[in-house]
Amino acid sequence: MAELIMIIVSAVLINNFVVVQFLGICPFLGVSKDFKSALGMGLAVTFVMALTCLITYPLYVFVLVPLGIEYMEIIVFIFIIAAIVQMIEMALKKFSPTLYNAMGIYLPLITTNCAVLGVAELVIDKAQMAALIGIEASAMNLGFAVLYGLFAGLGFTLAIVIMSGLREKVARSPINKHLKGFPIAMITACFIAMAFFVFSLIG
Repeated sequence: MAELIMIIVSAVLINNFVVVQFLGICPFLGVSKDFKSALGMGLAVTFVMALTCLITYPLYVFVLVPLGIEYMEIIVFIFIIAAIVQMIEMALKKFSPTLYNAMGIYLPLITTNCAVLGVAELVIDKAQMAALIGIEASAMNLGFAVLYGLFAGLGFTLAIVIMSGLREKVARSPINKHLKGFPIAMITACFIAMAFFVFSLIG
């Protein structure tokens, strides 16, 4: 139970991929203009992160390492992420055209989203994961990897949803014309990052 709490706190708050580690900034800024698009993107990224960890972790441990080709990990991981994103894209296009159109170019960009590749790389580093969760490196397994991927995705979702809410509010507020658009979005993102930074101090 303690490990689960550490995974949740670490992945969602202390080491949030987008506002603490600054990975996945492109969709964070591009798809956070309204709540529905932000939530859809966040859930899509969460699904991709969890499924990526489920596939890449055992593939790395039981295939790449025994064959001595672990240096191929990034190429293999990107191929797997691309395949997962392609499946999600086809499903959304068929069952939710509105959400598919709202995400636009940012949906296929999940393939090269640094946050997704980052979590796949992180969970195979048993020493670093053990330090984050507070367990022995030898105890690191597939379950911990998938859980971390899931909650890392939920952390991404939390950040992008907060960003969308603040951007919707800012859009209705009277602000200087020179700050409208991207400048005020960056300022908003900075305040969110500072808020999450507090959790890293506590941790």
